[in-house]
Amino acid sequence: MLRRYRYRLYPTEDQKTLIAQHLGCCRFVYNWALARKNQAYHDEGISLSRYGLMKQLPALKAELPWLKEVNAQSLQQSIHHLFRAFKNFFEGRAEAPTFKAKHAPEQAFTVPQSYTVGFKQGTVKLPKIGAIKAKYHRTFAGAMKSATVIRRSTGRYFLSVVVEDGQKPPKPADPVPDQTVGIDLGLAHYAVLSTGEKVENPRHLRNAQQRLAVLQRRLARKQKGSKNRNKARLKVARCHQTIADQRQDFQHQLSSRLVRENQALAVESLNVDGMVKNHALARSISDAGWGTFLAMLAYKCQEAGKPLLKIGVFEPSSKTCSVCGYRKADLTLKDREWTCPDCGTTHDRDLNAATNIKQFALAGAERAEEPVDPLPLGRGMIAGKPPAQAGGSSLQHRARRGRPALRLSADHRRKRPGYAVS
Repeated sequence: MLRRYRYRLYPTEDQKTLIAQHLGCCRFVYNWALARKNQAYHDEGISLSRYGLMKQLPALKAELPWLKEVNAQSLQQSIHHLFRAFKNFFEGRAEAPTFKAKHAPEQAFTVPQSYTVGFKQGTVKLPKIGAIKAKYHRTFAGAMKSATVIRRSTGRYFLSVVVEDGQKPPKPADPVPDQTVGIDLGLAHYAVLSTGEKVENPRHLRNAQQRLAVLQRRLARKQKGSKNRNKARLKVARCHQTIADQRQDFQHQLSSRLVRENQALAVESLNVDGMVKNHALARSISDAGWGTFLAMLAYKCQEAGKPLLKIGVFEPSSKTCSVCGYRKADLTLKDREWTCPDCGTTHDRDLNAATNIKQFALAGAERAEEPVDPLPLGRGMIAGKPPAQAGGSSLQHRARRGRPALRLSADHRRKRPGYAVS
């Protein structure tokens, strides 16, 4: 199982210059390979392979001798990163690769081998850079795969080491309904659990917004290229970094507690990229960082051998009564509480959604890529007609019978392109 460990680096001024040289050369090779690959595809209609581009590196070094001053394997690794970016693009996980900027907020280069990590000495020895002082807050055991040196806009340096520990993740056990908790992520509360617990939203960006605005105004008044402007830029970058560190610490503590205290977790697949297009909520959604939090839950559940159940983005978890299965189609985002007209239960919107997420997940309603058919107005009722017997189509009844909580009708699939009707 692969694990990644990150440590703080404290290079000297000479070592900072060598690191900057490696960053610049690796960035140049990445942009050069991207330009060659794009040009070959548009002009000749061919796709250059990664090893074909690597074979051109000696000729490029002969033309540009300053490329010989950095680690050759780091330059080759830049081409590997380019093709990984293309793979992510073709598989729909990322946008098309673009040229790297010189003043990006975070820059890095990778050393695949020939480096030494010294826990006793408190250093890491990198080729053509030397021994850099490092702060090892914990050790690791296993085969080291690669080491990445990261430089942030705040002037901090980090070492990220990928280690193969030789262990296989435990097989997740079947979820136990009584020990499974549903999680509904939101903005009023960061997370509402099916147990009734509500986790407050820390709103780190909103709390630091006033201070950040002051620092940005000071930066805007500075003359470009001056030392004072660089000092002001560092203050803005450090403020942003503090916000990011606070958010990450909060997410780590919450995700670790949820995985530790529960046998299984149930969450909803969120289309965060689509939700941030709402200009009224984009800042608050980005401040919450739901995507990162769900990723933390995923890998921590995998390491602990606990199942992480997911339901699709189209599941009506907020609009469905968790007691009888009635769906309130006219429920809006401002309705924080609503009363079911079928069974008379008054629901807290978020708590009801967390309960439904748990029930849908346990009932096998896993359709993250497929829209769902709206539930009827009542428990098996048609508008203007009396409802069927109580519990006839309730979620609990379907879960006990082993049936999915929701079904997708052929008529509904015809309305959405890309779905074949059998």
